[in-house]
Amino acid sequence: MATMTRNDLAVHLRDKFGFTAAQSGKLIDLIFDEICESLINGEEVKFAGFGTFKILDKSARVGRNPKTGEIAIVTARRVVSFRPCAEFRERVSKK
Repeated sequence: MATMTRNDLAVHLRDKFGFTAAQSGKLIDLIFDEICESLINGEEVKFAGFGTFKILDKSARVGRNPKTGEIAIVTARRVVSFRPCAEFRERVSKK
């Protein structure tokens, strides 16, 4: 299974649109920075035809270490959630 990296995205931009390597890398960084800032500020990030990213606040809870069975407290935290749109789910399920 292959992994797509930021560099791979930059190479695709460079090849498809003729940007320099530096320009395409900077563009990718700017896009990801904007997505991160929006999420940190509590905004949802929606991409038509792809899906929605948002931050969820998880409460503290009691959990267990699956290896030892020992009870452990899972602290409250913020997590990023992604929900694919129907169009994206259909495209993935056809593969």
